[in-house]
Amino acid sequence: MHLVSVNVGLPREVEWHGRWIRTSIWKSPAEGSVHVGALNLEGDQQSDLSVHGGADKAVYAYPREHYEYWRRELGAKDPPWGAFGENFTTHGLLEPDVRIGDRLRAGSAEFLVTQPRMPCFKLGIRFGRDDMVKRFLRSGRTGFYLAVLREGEVARGNPLEFAGHDDHGVTVADIAALYARDMDNADLLRRVVEVPALPEGWKKYFRQRLFEPDA
Repeated sequence: MHLVSVNVGLPREVEWHGRWIRTSIWKSPAEGSVHVGALNLEGDQQSDLSVHGGADKAVYAYPREHYEYWRRELGAKDPPWGAFGENFTTHGLLEPDVRIGDRLRAGSAEFLVTQPRMPCFKLGIRFGRDDMVKRFLRSGRTGFYLAVLREGEVARGNPLEFAGHDDHGVTVADIAALYARDMDNADLLRRVVEVPALPEGWKKYFRQRLFEPDA
């Protein structure tokens, strides 16, 4: 397991369907060592802090293994690393194998897996497709967000290592499946709301589905 690419980007204004949108989804691979702070990487910045960023979404990781799927699905020619807005393009970490609450090390930094990525319409802007968000969620290839447990330096090629596993056994794929298509799985819902690392917003949503399924 390793970091294939470390990607950063600053906000820009882009035109979409006749209006101007501020977005930071365009990321580019960084050369050399990059400092990881509590809320983002050096040279990176989120645009809309009401839905992006914060301690639970400081770093976004996306597996390189998914790029081949999207090349086939979209007929795209070799999108560059960072095309999905990820800070870390990873190798060897897939959503069914990564638990919410797992701890990861890369370079001198340490991270906590907090949640899958639920994209906004700006992913569609990045790929020039209005249906991209639906395709993304349907695919289950969400990637995952990381909180920063220890600030440090990371670089392309750094090994990725598990520093610890969460005992609840709820994976990133489990959360994504619950949200997208498996909301009647009461057993999984009960397990999910007990995971300490899952942000409270997710727990509140799943508690409502568990106790008020018809709401």
